[in-house]
Amino acid sequence: MKLKLVSAAALMAASFGGTAAYAEDCGAVSITEMDWASSAVVTAVSKFLMEQGYGCDVQVVPSSTVPALTSLAETGEPDILTEVWANSTPSYEPLREEGKLVELGNVLSDGGVEAWWIPAYLAESNPELTTWEGIMANPELVGGKFHDCPSGWACDIINNNNLKALDAEASGLERFQHGSGETLQTSIAAAYDEQAPWFGYYWAPTAVLGKYPMVAVQVGEYDAEAHTCNGDVDCASPTFSAYPAAKVVTAASAAFIDREPAVADLMSKVSFTNAEMGDVLAWRLDNNASYDEAAVYFLTTYKDTWAGWLSEDASAKLAAILQ
Repeated sequence: MKLKLVSAAALMAASFGGTAAYAEDCGAVSITEMDWASSAVVTAVSKFLMEQGYGCDVQVVPSSTVPALTSLAETGEPDILTEVWANSTPSYEPLREEGKLVELGNVLSDGGVEAWWIPAYLAESNPELTTWEGIMANPELVGGKFHDCPSGWACDIINNNNLKALDAEASGLERFQHGSGETLQTSIAAAYDEQAPWFGYYWAPTAVLGKYPMVAVQVGEYDAEAHTCNGDVDCASPTFSAYPAAKVVTAASAAFIDREPAVADLMSKVSFTNAEMGDVLAWRLDNNASYDEAAVYFLTTYKDTWAGWLSEDASAKLAAILQ
Protein backbone atom coordinates (compact mmCIF):
# COMPACT_ATOMS: atom_id res chain seq x y z
CA MET A 1 0.00 0.00 0.00
CA LYS A 2 2.96 2.30 0.65
CA LEU A 3 3.91 1.88 -3.02
CA LYS A 4 0.47 3.14 -4.06
CA LEU A 5 0.80 6.20 -1.85
CA VAL A 6 4.29 6.97 -3.15
CA SER A 7 3.05 6.61 -6.73
CA ALA A 8 0.11 8.88 -6.01
CA ALA A 9 2.32 11.54 -4.48
CA ALA A 10 4.74 11.38 -7.40
CA LEU A 11 1.92 11.66 -9.90
CA MET A 12 0.42 14.67 -8.14
CA ALA A 13 3.83 16.35 -7.98
CA ALA A 14 4.36 15.73 -11.68
CA SER A 15 0.93 17.11 -12.51
CA PHE A 16 1.50 20.34 -10.58
CA GLY A 17 4.80 20.76 -12.34
CA GLY A 18 3.14 20.49 -15.74
CA THR A 19 0.16 22.77 -15.20
CA ALA A 20 1.72 25.92 -16.63
CA ALA A 21 2.40 24.27 -19.97
CA TYR A 22 -1.29 24.37 -20.84
CA ALA A 23 -2.20 27.64 -19.14
CA GLU A 24 -3.09 29.30 -22.41
CA ASP A 25 -5.81 26.73 -23.10
CA CYS A 26 -8.11 27.74 -20.28
CA GLY A 27 -8.39 30.65 -17.89
CA ALA A 28 -8.96 30.77 -14.15
CA VAL A 29 -11.65 28.47 -12.79
CA SER A 30 -12.95 28.47 -9.21
CA ILE A 31 -14.50 25.32 -7.78
CA THR A 32 -15.91 24.54 -4.34
CA GLU A 33 -14.53 21.97 -1.97
CA MET A 34 -17.49 21.30 0.31
CA ASP A 35 -16.61 20.27 3.84
CA TRP A 36 -17.36 16.56 3.54
CA ALA A 37 -15.26 13.78 2.10
CA SER A 38 -17.07 12.74 -1.10
CA SER A 39 -17.31 16.34 -2.32
CA ALA A 40 -13.62 16.85 -1.63
CA VAL A 41 -12.83 13.78 -3.76
CA VAL A 42 -15.02 15.13 -6.58
CA THR A 43 -13.15 18.43 -6.39
CA ALA A 44 -9.71 16.79 -6.36
CA VAL A 45 -10.54 14.60 -9.37
CA SER A 46 -12.09 17.52 -11.27
CA LYS A 47 -9.15 19.82 -10.48
CA PHE A 48 -6.68 17.26 -11.80
CA LEU A 49 -8.62 16.74 -15.02
CA MET A 50 -9.19 20.48 -15.59
CA GLU A 51 -5.54 21.35 -15.03
CA GLN A 52 -3.92 18.48 -16.88
CA GLY A 53 -6.47 17.94 -19.63
CA TYR A 54 -7.73 21.46 -20.25
CA GLY A 55 -4.94 23.71 -18.95
CA CYS A 56 -7.07 25.56 -16.41
CA ASP A 57 -5.73 27.57 -13.51
CA VAL A 58 -7.95 26.05 -10.81
CA GLN A 59 -8.69 27.79 -7.52
CA VAL A 60 -10.26 25.56 -4.86
CA VAL A 61 -12.71 27.40 -2.61
CA PRO A 62 -13.44 25.70 0.74
CA SER A 63 -17.15 26.12 1.47
CA SER A 64 -20.42 24.41 2.38
CA THR A 65 -23.81 24.28 0.67
CA VAL A 66 -25.66 27.35 1.90
CA PRO A 67 -22.80 29.90 1.73
CA ALA A 68 -21.66 28.54 -1.66
CA LEU A 69 -25.13 28.92 -3.19
CA THR A 70 -25.49 32.38 -1.66
CA SER A 71 -22.13 33.47 -3.04
CA LEU A 72 -22.87 32.16 -6.54
CA ALA A 73 -26.30 33.85 -6.54
CA GLU A 74 -24.94 37.21 -5.36
CA THR A 75 -21.51 37.37 -7.02
CA GLY A 76 -21.49 34.70 -9.75
CA GLU A 77 -18.66 32.87 -7.98
CA PRO A 78 -17.41 30.22 -7.43
CA ASP A 79 -17.72 29.10 -11.04
CA ILE A 80 -18.51 25.47 -10.14
CA LEU A 81 -20.37 23.99 -7.17
CA THR A 82 -19.58 20.34 -6.53
CA GLU A 83 -21.94 17.85 -4.93
CA VAL A 84 -25.00 19.98 -4.20
CA TRP A 85 -27.71 17.88 -2.51
CA ALA A 86 -30.49 19.63 -4.38
CA ASN A 87 -33.51 18.10 -2.63
CA SER A 88 -32.23 19.19 0.76
CA THR A 89 -31.48 22.75 -0.32
CA PRO A 90 -34.68 24.79 -0.76
CA SER A 91 -32.89 27.72 -2.40
CA TYR A 92 -31.44 25.51 -5.16
CA GLU A 93 -34.48 25.18 -7.44
CA PRO A 94 -35.46 28.88 -7.32
CA LEU A 95 -31.88 29.86 -8.19
CA ARG A 96 -31.88 27.40 -11.08
CA GLU A 97 -35.23 28.71 -12.34
CA GLU A 98 -33.96 32.30 -12.13
CA GLY A 99 -30.92 31.34 -14.19
CA LYS A 100 -28.47 32.27 -11.43
CA LEU A 101 -27.04 28.78 -11.63
CA VAL A 102 -27.13 26.03 -14.24
CA GLU A 103 -27.40 22.35 -13.39
CA LEU A 104 -24.66 20.46 -15.23
CA GLY A 105 -25.31 16.86 -14.24
CA ASN A 106 -25.82 14.22 -11.55
CA VAL A 107 -22.44 13.87 -9.84
CA LEU A 108 -23.73 10.82 -7.93
CA SER A 109 -25.36 8.85 -10.72
CA ASP A 110 -27.55 6.69 -8.48
CA GLY A 111 -28.29 9.46 -6.01
CA GLY A 112 -27.52 9.86 -2.35
CA VAL A 113 -29.11 8.63 0.86
CA GLU A 114 -29.81 10.76 3.93
CA ALA A 115 -31.30 9.26 7.08
CA TRP A 116 -31.18 8.92 10.86
CA TRP A 117 -29.19 5.86 11.94
CA ILE A 118 -28.16 3.62 14.82
CA PRO A 119 -25.28 1.09 14.77
CA ALA A 120 -26.19 -2.43 13.64
CA TYR A 121 -25.09 -3.90 16.98
CA LEU A 122 -27.55 -1.61 18.78
CA ALA A 123 -30.37 -2.67 16.45
CA GLU A 124 -29.55 -6.31 17.14
CA SER A 125 -29.52 -5.95 20.91
CA ASN A 126 -32.48 -3.54 21.07
CA PRO A 127 -34.65 -3.94 17.95
CA GLU A 128 -37.21 -1.48 19.34
CA LEU A 129 -34.67 1.28 18.64
CA THR A 130 -35.14 0.85 14.90
CA THR A 131 -38.25 3.05 15.17
CA TRP A 132 -38.60 6.64 16.33
CA GLU A 133 -41.23 5.62 18.86
CA GLY A 134 -38.84 3.07 20.34
CA ILE A 135 -36.10 5.66 20.69
CA MET A 136 -38.40 8.16 22.36
CA ALA A 137 -39.53 5.50 24.82
CA ASN A 138 -35.89 4.68 25.64
CA PRO A 139 -33.68 7.73 24.88
CA GLU A 140 -31.07 6.56 27.36
CA LEU A 141 -30.40 3.48 25.19
CA VAL A 142 -29.07 5.75 22.41
CA GLY A 143 -27.07 7.82 24.86
CA GLY A 144 -29.65 10.59 25.11
CA LYS A 145 -28.12 12.36 22.11
CA PHE A 146 -28.88 13.06 18.48
CA HIS A 147 -25.57 13.48 16.64
CA ASP A 148 -26.17 16.20 14.05
CA CYS A 149 -24.29 17.72 11.14
CA PRO A 150 -22.29 20.99 11.32
CA SER A 151 -23.67 24.50 10.99
CA GLY A 152 -23.87 25.64 7.37
CA TRP A 153 -24.89 22.26 6.00
CA ALA A 154 -28.42 21.98 4.61
CA CYS A 155 -29.13 19.07 7.00
CA ASP A 156 -28.40 21.36 9.95
CA ILE A 157 -31.61 23.33 9.37
CA ILE A 158 -33.69 20.34 8.25
CA ASN A 159 -32.76 18.12 11.19
CA ASN A 160 -33.28 20.93 13.69
CA ASN A 161 -36.80 21.58 12.39
CA ASN A 162 -37.60 17.87 12.35
CA LEU A 163 -36.46 17.54 15.96
CA LYS A 164 -38.61 20.54 16.90
CA ALA A 165 -41.59 18.99 15.15
CA LEU A 166 -41.07 15.78 17.13
CA ASP A 167 -40.50 17.66 20.40
CA ALA A 168 -37.39 15.55 20.85
CA GLU A 169 -35.80 17.66 23.56
CA ALA A 170 -38.86 17.38 25.80
CA SER A 171 -38.68 13.62 25.34
CA GLY A 172 -35.13 13.51 26.70
CA LEU A 173 -33.08 13.65 23.51
CA GLU A 174 -30.39 16.33 23.26
CA ARG A 175 -29.26 17.63 19.88
CA PHE A 176 -25.47 17.49 19.75
CA GLN A 177 -24.17 19.44 16.76
CA HIS A 178 -20.71 18.49 15.55
CA GLY A 179 -18.24 21.16 14.50
CA SER A 180 -17.19 19.37 11.31
CA GLY A 181 -17.91 16.38 9.14
CA GLU A 182 -14.72 14.79 10.46
CA THR A 183 -15.87 14.83 14.09
CA LEU A 184 -19.28 13.47 13.10
CA GLN A 185 -17.50 10.64 11.30
CA THR A 186 -15.18 10.05 14.25
CA SER A 187 -18.12 9.76 16.63
CA ILE A 188 -19.42 6.73 14.72
CA ALA A 189 -15.99 5.09 14.66
CA ALA A 190 -15.56 5.73 18.39
CA ALA A 191 -19.00 4.27 19.14
CA TYR A 192 -18.12 1.13 17.20
CA ASP A 193 -14.79 0.75 18.99
CA GLU A 194 -16.60 0.79 22.34
CA GLN A 195 -19.86 -0.82 21.15
CA ALA A 196 -21.48 2.29 22.66
CA PRO A 197 -24.89 3.90 22.01
CA TRP A 198 -25.11 6.24 19.01
CA PHE A 199 -28.03 7.88 17.18
CA GLY A 200 -27.89 10.60 14.56
CA TYR A 201 -27.75 11.82 10.99
CA TYR A 202 -25.47 10.51 8.26
CA TRP A 203 -25.49 10.00 4.53
CA ALA A 204 -24.21 7.75 1.75
CA PRO A 205 -22.03 7.21 -0.15
CA THR A 206 -19.44 7.45 2.60
CA ALA A 207 -16.53 5.38 3.82
CA VAL A 208 -18.11 5.35 7.26
CA LEU A 209 -21.32 3.55 6.26
CA GLY A 210 -19.27 1.11 4.23
CA LYS A 211 -16.90 0.38 7.09
CA TYR A 212 -19.39 0.51 9.98
CA PRO A 213 -22.78 -1.17 9.39
CA MET A 214 -25.63 1.13 10.37
CA VAL A 215 -29.42 0.66 10.39
CA ALA A 216 -31.76 3.44 9.27
CA VAL A 217 -34.36 4.32 11.92
CA GLN A 218 -37.97 4.25 10.73
CA VAL A 219 -39.17 7.79 11.36
CA GLY A 220 -42.16 8.25 9.05
CA GLU A 221 -42.88 9.11 5.45
CA TYR A 222 -41.46 11.76 3.15
CA ASP A 223 -43.70 14.85 2.88
CA ALA A 224 -42.57 17.20 0.12
CA GLU A 225 -44.31 20.31 1.51
CA ALA A 226 -43.06 19.69 5.06
CA HIS A 227 -39.52 18.94 3.83
CA THR A 228 -39.42 22.22 1.91
CA CYS A 229 -40.50 24.21 4.97
CA ASN A 230 -38.05 22.33 7.18
CA GLY A 231 -35.22 23.49 4.95
CA ASP A 232 -36.02 27.12 5.85
CA VAL A 233 -34.48 28.43 9.06
CA ASP A 234 -37.62 30.56 9.48
CA CYS A 235 -40.10 27.71 8.91
CA ALA A 236 -43.18 28.83 10.87
CA SER A 237 -44.61 25.38 11.55
CA PRO A 238 -42.06 22.53 11.31
CA THR A 239 -43.69 19.21 10.47
CA PHE A 240 -41.75 15.97 10.46
CA SER A 241 -40.70 14.54 7.11
CA ALA A 242 -38.21 11.82 6.21
CA TYR A 243 -35.56 12.68 3.64
CA PRO A 244 -36.35 11.98 -0.02
CA ALA A 245 -34.04 10.03 -2.27
CA ALA A 246 -31.35 12.60 -2.91
CA LYS A 247 -30.61 14.25 -6.21
CA VAL A 248 -26.91 15.19 -6.04
CA VAL A 249 -25.63 17.52 -8.74
CA THR A 250 -22.84 19.68 -10.04
CA ALA A 251 -23.95 23.24 -10.79
CA ALA A 252 -22.22 26.25 -12.31
CA SER A 253 -22.75 29.89 -13.16
CA ALA A 254 -24.09 30.70 -16.62
CA ALA A 255 -21.13 33.04 -17.15
CA PHE A 256 -18.69 30.17 -16.60
CA ILE A 257 -20.48 27.96 -19.13
CA ASP A 258 -20.30 30.72 -21.73
CA ARG A 259 -16.64 31.38 -20.92
CA GLU A 260 -15.38 27.79 -20.76
CA PRO A 261 -17.82 25.54 -22.68
CA ALA A 262 -15.35 22.66 -23.03
CA VAL A 263 -14.70 22.53 -19.30
CA ALA A 264 -18.43 22.86 -18.59
CA ASP A 265 -18.97 19.84 -20.85
CA LEU A 266 -16.37 17.91 -18.84
CA MET A 267 -18.05 18.81 -15.55
CA SER A 268 -21.46 17.77 -16.89
CA LYS A 269 -20.02 14.25 -17.30
CA VAL A 270 -18.12 13.91 -14.01
CA SER A 271 -20.24 11.31 -12.23
CA PHE A 272 -19.61 8.54 -9.70
CA THR A 273 -21.69 5.56 -8.65
CA ASN A 274 -22.18 5.08 -4.92
CA ALA A 275 -20.07 1.92 -5.12
CA GLU A 276 -17.19 3.75 -6.80
CA MET A 277 -17.26 6.65 -4.38
CA GLY A 278 -17.65 4.37 -1.38
CA ASP A 279 -14.59 2.39 -2.49
CA VAL A 280 -12.48 5.54 -2.93
CA LEU A 281 -13.54 6.90 0.45
CA ALA A 282 -12.87 3.60 2.21
CA TRP A 283 -9.42 3.42 0.57
CA ARG A 284 -8.64 6.94 1.76
CA LEU A 285 -9.80 6.17 5.29
CA ASP A 286 -7.87 2.89 5.52
CA ASN A 287 -4.68 4.49 4.18
CA ASN A 288 -4.92 7.84 5.97
CA ALA A 289 -4.54 9.37 2.52
CA SER A 290 -5.07 12.92 1.30
CA TYR A 291 -7.85 13.88 -1.09
CA ASP A 292 -5.28 14.32 -3.85
CA GLU A 293 -4.05 10.77 -3.24
CA ALA A 294 -7.64 9.53 -3.22
CA ALA A 295 -8.18 11.28 -6.56
CA VAL A 296 -5.19 9.49 -8.05
CA TYR A 297 -6.45 6.18 -6.63
CA PHE A 298 -9.74 6.80 -8.47
CA LEU A 299 -8.02 7.88 -11.69
CA THR A 300 -5.73 4.84 -11.77
CA THR A 301 -8.39 2.34 -10.64
CA TYR A 302 -11.42 3.50 -12.64
CA LYS A 303 -9.99 4.48 -16.01
CA ASP A 304 -13.00 3.07 -17.85
CA THR A 305 -15.26 5.38 -15.83
CA TRP A 306 -13.57 8.72 -16.48
CA ALA A 307 -12.16 8.11 -19.98
CA GLY A 308 -15.53 8.98 -21.52
CA TRP A 309 -15.68 12.31 -19.70
CA LEU A 310 -12.84 13.89 -21.71
CA SER A 311 -12.55 15.67 -25.02
CA GLU A 312 -10.22 14.05 -27.54
CA ASP A 313 -7.55 16.71 -26.96
CA ALA A 314 -7.74 16.37 -23.16
CA SER A 315 -7.56 12.61 -23.43
CA ALA A 316 -4.33 12.87 -25.42
CA LYS A 317 -2.77 15.20 -22.84
CA LEU A 318 -3.69 12.94 -19.94
CA ALA A 319 -2.43 9.83 -21.69
CA ALA A 320 1.12 11.15 -21.20
CA ILE A 321 0.55 11.38 -17.42
CA LEU A 322 -1.73 8.45 -16.57
CA GLN A 323 -0.21 5.31 -18.01
